[in-house]
Amino acid sequence: MAQDDAEQPSGTSETRNGPLEQHDGDDRGGRTSIADSVVQKIAAIAAREVSGVHALGSGVSRAFGALRERVSGGSGTSTSSGVRVEVGEKQAAVDLDVVVEYGVSIVELTRAVRRNVLSSVERMTGLDVIEVNIAVNDIRLPSEESEANESSRVE
Repeated sequence: MAQDDAEQPSGTSETRNGPLEQHDGDDRGGRTSIADSVVQKIAAIAAREVSGVHALGSGVSRAFGALRERVSGGSGTSTSSGVRVEVGEKQAAVDLDVVVEYGVSIVELTRAVRRNVLSSVERMTGLDVIEVNIAVNDIRLPSEESEANESSRVE
């Protein structure tokens, strides 16, 4: 259950097991709620925008996504696969599982991903992102691209 605005410092509150609610100090305007899944999707999109990121998620989640795509004709992995977030009253923390393209500097790539995720989440939600943890779980080799194209017999 949401708490009263008067009890909350800085105009924010958080429901138990619910979305973040932000108040702009003017009760006439209502409340704005930001669900964890929204922060998760923003972080996923921001990470994918960086050149050199091949995919998000571990090998298992990508395999299930590929299977789901073949069976249902769906879009494969979900928008937020490989992204976990913790959202508090004023802050958020993001954990990413990343697959990088062969040849890119992993140090430079993770700096760029961290910077893009941090700025996108803060700009769009108003939350203070305290950390963006990145686990590089795999590297995509150029030979894997041609093997994937050859192994598909039917489109």
